[in-house]
Amino acid sequence: MWHFSRRIRQDLALFDLLEAACEGSCLSGPIWDHVLGYWNASKASPERVLFLRYEEMLRDPVGNVPFSPAEEEAGVAMDVVRLCSFDNLKDLKVNKEASDLGSSSPLGGVRESAFVNSSYFRRGQAGDWVNHMTPEMAQRLDAAMEERLRGSGFSFSG
Repeated sequence: MWHFSRRIRQDLALFDLLEAACEGSCLSGPIWDHVLGYWNASKASPERVLFLRYEEMLRDPVGNVPFSPAEEEAGVAMDVVRLCSFDNLKDLKVNKEASDLGSSSPLGGVRESAFVNSSYFRRGQAGDWVNHMTPEMAQRLDAAMEERLRGSGFSFSG
C-alpha cells in the first residue's frame, strides 16, 4: 500500500501511512473492514467466495483454486496459473504503457486516474515488509491487527 500510495505523494512516510492504517483512516478506508467483509463472505458462502492470502497463492497456485479433474488433466489449471502469474500480468503491454483511465467520477463524466497501470505491480514477492519496517512498526501493526481481528477467526499468517 505504501509503494502504491507514493505514486501520488512521493513524500509519504511509511510511518505516517502505517499509523493511518492502524487507526483505520486510510484513503481506501479501514483495511480491516475490507478484509473481514470478504473473510466473512467466504465463511458464509465458500462455494461463491474464495478467500486466499497472497502467501497461500504463491505457495500453491494450482492447489488453491478448484478445477475439475478433466480441466486439470487437460492442462487448464496450469494455463490459468501461467496466464495469471505476476510476471505475465506485469509484462502485458497494457500494464506497461496504459493508464487507469476512464473511471467514472461521482460528479459525472470520466476522470483521469493518478495511476498508470504499472503502479499495480511491484515485486510480486511476499515478506518484503521486513526491508522497510522497523521492529517497532511491525509491533504496532501486529497490535492493531490483533485488536481489529479479535474474534473473527482470521489472521494474516494463515
